[in-house]
Order: sequence, then structure tokens, then C-alpha cells
Amino acid sequence: MNLPNALTVFRILLVPVLVVALLDQTPGGDLVAAVVFAVASMTDAVDGYIARSRNAITNFGKLMDPIADKLLILAALMSLVSLNRVDAWVATVIIAREFAVTATRMVATQQGVVIAANWWGKVKTMVQVACVFFLIAFTDSPTWLDILVYLTVAITIVSGIDYFFGLRRLMREAEERHHHNVHPESSA
Repeated sequence: MNLPNALTVFRILLVPVLVVALLDQTPGGDLVAAVVFAVASMTDAVDGYIARSRNAITNFGKLMDPIADKLLILAALMSLVSLNRVDAWVATVIIAREFAVTATRMVATQQGVVIAANWWGKVKTMVQVACVFFLIAFTDSPTWLDILVYLTVAITIVSGIDYFFGLRRLMREAEERHHHNVHPESSA
């Protein structure tokens, strides 16, 4: 258990704290939830940086880091839906995209195709984190936050489309390499 993996486990352990802080309706609960969400989100950036800089990337981290990220966002969204702070369709679009990408990424990995995070995926994550943080921090819904929610949905959809087109291209290239290796052209 290295430091990046410990931070990932810590982030997972913060998920129920976040949900309780949001749903308990105690005075200051939203502030606690916003701080917990911000700390958990920061550990994501920190654990990745530490793992790369110390060459401490592990199989546990490769598996659990994205799961921890998704648990944090999904738990917060479901809690916010139950509090009527975000529409269920918004959470459904985001959650569906995350499940679809995760499932196809697992299938692709089993077939030897590794899909690295790209620019759209990174922007999507940053915008989702900002949107969820502000939804937690602001109990009312100012116009700028409504715009941010719609922007988040749009970026989530665009990043999903970009992911699937990129996946299709990578799968086609992998199949062409496999076909070429299985049936090499004979030279005479």
C-alpha cells in the first residue's frame, strides 16, 4: 500500500461521509459536504501526480482510482437528485455515460486495446467536479449554476461521443494489426 493507493482508499472512504453530510440536513451539512467533496477531489489530482512522479503506479491504483472518482461523482449526484437540487435526467445522462465508458474500456482492455484519457475526458472530469461542488455549495440555483449544469451535460455527451469514436478507431487498428500478423502477406 503506497501513498497514492492510500489516498485512493481515503477518497472512497469519504464518499459515505459526503452522502451523510448532504442528506442529514444538519446545520452546516452543506458546508461539510462541500469541503469533503473538495478534499476528495483534490486527492484525485494529488494521488495521480505522486504515482507518476515516483513511478509508483500499481494495478490496484489503475483499477481503483477511476472507480473512486466515479463513486464520488455518482454518490454526490444521486444525493443531489434526492434533495431536488439537480434534475434526475442530468444525473442519468452523466451516470449512463460513465457506466458506458467504463464497461467498454474494460472490454477493450481485455482485447489488448488501452484507451488513455484524452483532452475531452479531462475537461469532462474538471467540469463535472466544479458543477457538483457548486451544486453542493449553493442550495439555491442561480442562473450561472443552471448554465454550468447544462454545459456539464453537453461536455459529458461530447466527451462520450469522442471516446466511442476513438475506441472504434483503436479497435479497427487493433483488428488490422491482428489480421496482418495472422495472415502476413507472402513476398515472392
